[in-house]
Amino acid sequence: MTETPLLVLASASPRRRDLLAQIGLVPDRTDQPDIDETPQPGELPRPYATRLAQEKAALVAGRTAEPALILAADTVVALGRRILPKAETRETARDCLAKLSGRRHTVITSVALCPSPAWTEGRATLRTVETAVAFSRMTDRQIDTLLDAGDWQGKAGGYALQGHAASFIRLVLGSPSAVIGLPLFETAQLLRGQKRGCTEHWIS
Repeated sequence: MTETPLLVLASASPRRRDLLAQIGLVPDRTDQPDIDETPQPGELPRPYATRLAQEKAALVAGRTAEPALILAADTVVALGRRILPKAETRETARDCLAKLSGRRHTVITSVALCPSPAWTEGRATLRTVETAVAFSRMTDRQIDTLLDAGDWQGKAGGYALQGHAASFIRLVLGSPSAVIGLPLFETAQLLRGQKRGCTEHWIS
């Protein structure tokens, strides 16, 4: 067993890599999990986010041969009890933005850590962060302008806090980094809670 396990990011998201770099963390490698992200019948936003984060971490951990700690996350945009989809088409993004216009919603991000089978000293942990976000009311023309910018693609709820939508977001109550895709304070706390000695390697 190596003295210090690898840190594996279970995501191909450049946003999450950039966020980790903000706190001086560079994963040893990334491994994108391929899981079914369809909500289960009647599944609420928070349980949905926690389930996906844990499934992503467990999947990558199970196929990692070396001693390693797997970091996974999932971000969900919730309008009440409704889970808004990741916008893969312009029509989906438009529908999401129209629903969010002039309203407050919740962004839920779950972070899961899972040790690989080869690292028996690690422990699985989970943290979920909820952040309130409010849009000003947007006209159809303003929504079209956001859609033309193109940074809605693949984003939960059809927008990116760090993108053009920021000019219409009047309130962020909670963790901005969680809205982007990874709550940095909570992630750092989870890593600090792992085995002493590994902590200093990952984050001081």
